[in-house]
Amino acid sequence: MSVADQYFAAPGSGKAPTAKGHFVDLARDVEPVVFVPGLEFRPALGEATMLNSVRFAPHTEAPLHSHDEEQLTLVVEGELEFEIDGEVRLLTPGMVAVVPANVPHGARTGAMACHEYDVFNPPRQALLDLRGRNQANVGD
Repeated sequence: MSVADQYFAAPGSGKAPTAKGHFVDLARDVEPVVFVPGLEFRPALGEATMLNSVRFAPHTEAPLHSHDEEQLTLVVEGELEFEIDGEVRLLTPGMVAVVPANVPHGARTGAMACHEYDVFNPPRQALLDLRGRNQANVGD
């Protein structure tokens, strides 16, 4: 059996699905959440994980903070200066920041805008509280 055959083998455990799958058009279906001017969040919610499309305008900051959820941040356009527990790196497309739960972190842009995606596990409670679980995704 090839590596591809092993990876794409059907079905995993044979258990029944836990929910119905669905699709989300983040640009059309999800109203942005703005916590600070120039910083726009558009979350999509699964059962145990959240994907959040984030757009930073130039010269915008997400202040240093921490939260109970683990976070992965993937830059897809532009540049983002990202701080994790006092260490600062300039992230460019394809780079990922891995932020364990409760670790202080923050980010800022310089003259260039940035589009990045955050993955939260479990879903980021602050976004759920603001939008309400039923509003986080159209099509739930």
